[in-house]
Amino acid sequence: MSGEADTAPQGSPAPARLPARSRAAAHPALLRWLALVLAVGVWESAARAHGSVYFPPPDRIARRVHELWFDGPARHLFLSSAAMDDILPSLGRMAAGFALAAVAGIVLGVAVGRSRRAYALADPVLQFARAVPPPALVPVFVVVFAFGTPMQIASIAFSAVWPVLINTAAGVRNTDPLRLDVAAVLRLNTAERLWFLVLPSALPRIFAGLRLSLSLSLILMVFSELLPGTANGIGFTLTEAQTRSDLLTVWAALVLLAALGYLLNTGLLAIEKRLIGRGRAI
Repeated sequence: MSGEADTAPQGSPAPARLPARSRAAAHPALLRWLALVLAVGVWESAARAHGSVYFPPPDRIARRVHELWFDGPARHLFLSSAAMDDILPSLGRMAAGFALAAVAGIVLGVAVGRSRRAYALADPVLQFARAVPPPALVPVFVVVFAFGTPMQIASIAFSAVWPVLINTAAGVRNTDPLRLDVAAVLRLNTAERLWFLVLPSALPRIFAGLRLSLSLSLILMVFSELLPGTANGIGFTLTEAQTRSDLLTVWAALVLLAALGYLLNTGLLAIEKRLIGRGRAI
């Protein structure tokens, strides 16, 4: 019978299929990687055809990155001694500055956003402080902290705090008034309203500020290591390579910074999706 012919034999394994959501998510990822591979291929071909010493091909840059920072033993995650002197101190400074900026920005943003009067008074000051270029503040930080790691961390934290603070305040102010009324009817105290209502409502804006702050922290980390008094870090290596006209190391440092920025942003996006859901993380 036709019905029996169309039915798969009993006991035979059904063909494995990916869920529709997994297939939909796989296509953008494949397209992104394909675009990256094509861009690197075009760069490789153009660099080899041109033969300029100022624009080395990606394979030479990749070998230089491996020689400088990733030819160590497996027990050290393949990190070389140069990586211990360059990458880890830079990441430590950036992490400290970003953590200070995130904590201060969220705490102050919640405090400012919960009061309409405080927000109206503080907003012009916040917008003014955000507009000050970070390099213009270097003389101030040098006077207060002198050259060294404290000055570098302070400059990163001070300049990276504004995106978190402003976005947190805006997210707190956009809390649904109806939910606040329900919280009042349920007689939730201030801490309960903050933890169960205000912060979850403001999370998308908070993470938007954190992503901006993370990118800014990476930029400021490099800038702070270009200043006198720095003895290690990726920025220091970049300056030393420029002084020696070692263009291959300059390109290697730039590629390393791009990779670090991508990995850090990917990690923050993963945390955001975990906390507020895949559909709302952009």
